[in-house]
Amino acid sequence: MRRRQFLGASAGVLATGTIAAGSASTKADNLSIAADDVYDMGRRRELFLDDFMVDRLEGELSYKLHSPQAQEMVIRHDKPWEGNASAYHTVFKDGDTYRMYYRGHNFDLSGGRLRVTHGECTCYAESKDGIHWEKPELGYFEFEGSKKNNIVWMGPGSHNFSPFVDERPDCPEDERLKATGGLAHNGGMRLFKSADGRKWEQVGDKGVITVGAFDSANIAFWDKSLGRYRAYYRIFTGGTTTAKVWKPSGIRAIRTAVSDDLVNWEGFQDLTYGDSPPQQMYTNNVISYHRAPHILVGFPMRYVERGWSPAMKALPDLENRELRAQAHLRYGTALTETQIMTSRDGVTFKRWDEAFLRPGVERDDSWYYGHNSVAWNMAVTRSRFEEAEDELSFYAESGGWHGKGKKLTRHTLRQDGFVSVHSSLKGGQLTTRPLTFSGSELELNLSTSAIGFIKVECLTPQGEVIETFGIDQADETFGDSLGRKVTWEGWSGLKKLSGKPIRLRFTLSDADLYSFRFV
Repeated sequence: MRRRQFLGASAGVLATGTIAAGSASTKADNLSIAADDVYDMGRRRELFLDDFMVDRLEGELSYKLHSPQAQEMVIRHDKPWEGNASAYHTVFKDGDTYRMYYRGHNFDLSGGRLRVTHGECTCYAESKDGIHWEKPELGYFEFEGSKKNNIVWMGPGSHNFSPFVDERPDCPEDERLKATGGLAHNGGMRLFKSADGRKWEQVGDKGVITVGAFDSANIAFWDKSLGRYRAYYRIFTGGTTTAKVWKPSGIRAIRTAVSDDLVNWEGFQDLTYGDSPPQQMYTNNVISYHRAPHILVGFPMRYVERGWSPAMKALPDLENRELRAQAHLRYGTALTETQIMTSRDGVTFKRWDEAFLRPGVERDDSWYYGHNSVAWNMAVTRSRFEEAEDELSFYAESGGWHGKGKKLTRHTLRQDGFVSVHSSLKGGQLTTRPLTFSGSELELNLSTSAIGFIKVECLTPQGEVIETFGIDQADETFGDSLGRKVTWEGWSGLKKLSGKPIRLRFTLSDADLYSFRFV
């Protein structure tokens, strides 16, 4: 299967062409993907996070990156054991329960020196809706003489304990939740298991991946599309290792590996990003997207050291920023934000160079090192609007370093809504690569204006319009829906084309197309 680089370097780059939205052309010309290079998409949902499905863009179309929108603060880590240095959150839905895990830790920066006041621990919260969270009093581990806390793990692994639901089909019920965690100096990436998400035990007494930096959130999960486990963890490009010591240097980067059992790993490779310029990524937050499991999506935290400048000194809370810089310059002048990247093979990623989640409006708990790092995974939550479709929720950090501890703000995004093919009112056309499908109807995740629309034609692999499925028969499809059926003169049936090589040609006007699939 042939792979191609992403067409546009940024969301603002327009494809060029002259075909207007109402054109009734009968043949797609100048196609670049050969007619016999056919992709079997079956009933998979395809997104526009990359240009894999796209052969040609014409007219005023562009790839548009969409950012999650801030909603409400959902939790504050204000307990002594949570501290002001909590980090590396994980949030996911497990049955009817939303689970949250995060590191508890505390710094004291008085006198311009960073002093750790207590060791690290893993804390737990849960919710029924992903918005209102409770910290259960578990009684498992003692903190300052009391077990009245929500700590679920202490010891090696607490720095970056990252749980997940093990979706391997034959996974035993008593270990259906797994977690990874650990640092280079205490054995590397360790493995843990749990039946209920609260009581955890380590699997074995050693790390399962031992060569790396690991000083970040290092994760693993079952990849349904691959049928194996994947791991993604922190390295430094140019780092060196001996039998006992990892010496970081170079750029913060990500390495991956695969496994059949979470214990024995192979296929170690460093991620690559095409023509994206070198960038320091502190975390990776890669996950298989649940609505399109063959597509991996990552939300790394980009780290940049900007040094002192008039603009840096104009950012909020200068007094504390200068205090942190006394302990280390980067504590005061480094900035972070969340990016998005995607892959179909787990190694080669299309990385958007623009921010997925910017630091946002300036306030005292923003624009600092660690700000707006999002929790690993994304949760599907109900919309705040009655009868509206469910959304994706992302949980981003703010606060920290000083005061009462960090807090998480929930941000929402429509499902599949990471990137769209966007058109002006003048519009344009998108022609897909040759494909085969199974099913009898075409379903679009789309958003249009009241005047906007999307029309769809079916073409032969050579670009000729298929009779009864041309632009003259295509009905205007409009609205704002995760699954709107496409019709031709009121008829949606495509069964006679199922299994046969075709192309689709989308005509857009004042519209966003997020994804499509056959059903």
